[in-house]
Amino acid sequence: MQLSKEAVLFKANKACKNTLMETLEIEVIDFGDNFLVARMPVNSRVYQPDGVLHGGATAALAESVGSFASHIFIDTEKFFVRGIEITANHLKSVTEGFVYAKATFLHRGRTTQLLDIRVTDDADNLISICRLSTISLPKKK
Repeated sequence: MQLSKEAVLFKANKACKNTLMETLEIEVIDFGDNFLVARMPVNSRVYQPDGVLHGGATAALAESVGSFASHIFIDTEKFFVRGIEITANHLKSVTEGFVYAKATFLHRGRTTQLLDIRVTDDADNLISICRLSTISLPKKK
């Protein structure tokens, strides 16, 4: 049985409870055959001391959306996902509103996945470009 888009989004956001994603107020808002989108508010929770979005918070958003993307496209009864490498190039500062991370697969193998993650602001300006490698590992029985 395939779940509806609403059911998948509900399940993904429910999984964020009591995690870093909840602390950063990251919300999964859309997905399709080859992508997943999440957003995070830009406020004092994610500021550097000078009042702009912290690159570490951006990287946490990127890793969260990329890992979720890998997670929803595997058999979670048999496998779990872990991030193994992330890179982030920060291009523009943000002080308010939301940032949106769209993770798109560059490679979706049985064991490893490579995702391109573009982080944009409310005006669709490119804020950061990230790459995430994930691995799907078998659950122990």
